Amino acid sequence: MRLHAPAPGWSIDADVVVVGSGVAGLTVALRCDAAGLRTVVVTKTGLGDGSTRWAQGGIASAHGEGDTPQQHLDDTLVAGAGLCDENAVRALVTEGPDAVRRLIATGARFDTSPEGGLHLAREGGHHRRRVVHAGGDATGAEVSRALVDAVRSAALRTIEGALVLDLLTDTGGRAAGVTLHVMGEGEHDGVGAVRAPAVVLATGGMGQVFSATTNPSLSTGDGVALALRAGAEVSDLEFVQFHPTVLFLGSGSEGRQPLVSEAVRGEGAHLVDATGTRFMLGQHELAELAPRDIVAKAVTRQIQLHGTEHMYLDARHFGREMWQTRFPTILAVCRSHGIDPVKEPIPVFPAAHHAAGGVRTDLHGRTTVPGLYACGEVACNGVHGANRLASNSLLEGLVFAERTARHITATSHNRPEPEIIGGVTLPLQAPGSRLPIQRIMTQGAGVVRSSSSLAEAAARLESLRADADAETPDDRKPAVPGVESWEATNLLCVARALVAAAQSREETRGCHWREDHDDRKDAAWQRHLTVTMRPDRSLAVRTTATAQYPPTLPPLLREQ
Repeated sequence: MRLHAPAPGWSIDADVVVVGSGVAGLTVALRCDAAGLRTVVVTKTGLGDGSTRWAQGGIASAHGEGDTPQQHLDDTLVAGAGLCDENAVRALVTEGPDAVRRLIATGARFDTSPEGGLHLAREGGHHRRRVVHAGGDATGAEVSRALVDAVRSAALRTIEGALVLDLLTDTGGRAAGVTLHVMGEGEHDGVGAVRAPAVVLATGGMGQVFSATTNPSLSTGDGVALALRAGAEVSDLEFVQFHPTVLFLGSGSEGRQPLVSEAVRGEGAHLVDATGTRFMLGQHELAELAPRDIVAKAVTRQIQLHGTEHMYLDARHFGREMWQTRFPTILAVCRSHGIDPVKEPIPVFPAAHHAAGGVRTDLHGRTTVPGLYACGEVACNGVHGANRLASNSLLEGLVFAERTARHITATSHNRPEPEIIGGVTLPLQAPGSRLPIQRIMTQGAGVVRSSSSLAEAAARLESLRADADAETPDDRKPAVPGVESWEATNLLCVARALVAAAQSREETRGCHWREDHDDRKDAAWQRHLTVTMRPDRSLAVRTTATAQYPPTLPPLLREQ
């Protein structure tokens, strides 16, 4: 299956094409380039404009005195609520410290303590201070800067302002490159192709499937949608983490919302109601520093209990100097919206933040389509389980990008002959359907879900799909190929898969909260859900036999 788009009018050849320019995409590109592979980076906006730059908190890894990878592993497993792949987590925590050191060697400058070592912060779910950060609360911006500078210095070939459309495959079903549309003028323009025997998806998240999210507007689930159309498995899409402390901008606010980093709670801020009463005490041993799913549920319950639209984060006791030195970005954002955290509590509410699920991969980044890899937020390798531990996302991008690059560089990828034209062409969603999709998902598949809310969401999404399939009446123009219609079509694809998985998982686990099934049911549900798209575009939802993922590829292909 492929999006309705013009045939490619130009093409270039490479050994590896990396789609995305966040921490995962640029890391795998730099490693492949250093190994002598012709590497092309394709990114939807500018190199430094992806989701990575918005990360405030930091990168978790065991650098502190007395801390160990085993302790980091234990905290990650607890947050993942029984669905983490322990081998994946062990790779993350043991390889993480060296990956951070290599990032520093690449040029990233992290905050240091008065003694000259890395300054380590603490965030939710962590029992120790182990989060390195930069600029107080601008870690993502510094990581992005360092990697972009390295890519520029290495003179990697990049195609910016390009929306990737679909995977090219050969007659045997192996990845053979991608089609893409370059938005604007430059060396390439319009729809073209990058032919390569290794394709790496590092497209980030899908937060724009909801009305309110911390993700930038470009996070429309393009990588997951591409993978589904290509026949790949996606897994655990029902586990969408809602960050509990997002700045409340007023009733009906939609789109990207400012994040108030978990590090603020790590430094001692309190969650309170309108009377100033702390409500996390007694709910978890870590109170405000409980794993995010627990805090997000508590905030939501308080909102429902009080009939309000938000709760408050109180950090007035920090004082002006601490706000200005430790959290200058958050302070500036709050003040730009008329809120002074030095003098008043910050209104906060939960909003979509991170996808724990995604395109299913093994520990080398391989998907169920030979030659197609994925790493970073777009991937599901079992690290996060049912709920991501704070500040494990940038670390995952680093560690598994390096693992993906090592496998690509150690593997012989014969150059396939791609089939550019062929397959089922999907009708496009009109650009105006983006907002209805977001509202349907927020209402039916947001923080709190139920059988009835999910059924209604599924029916309304199916109606949008049917409208696009139907013959277009004379008084309505059909959707035409273009960035907005392609993005809306990707959002609908991802939304349908997410709702199908959420309907199937009849329990509450991690960041999947079913109010009609409010217990965790390990006997039946300590296992994963995978989703694939059939040729008729219906969705097949399958349950793994155990909590362990099956291999992504058959034995013969795993040897290649």
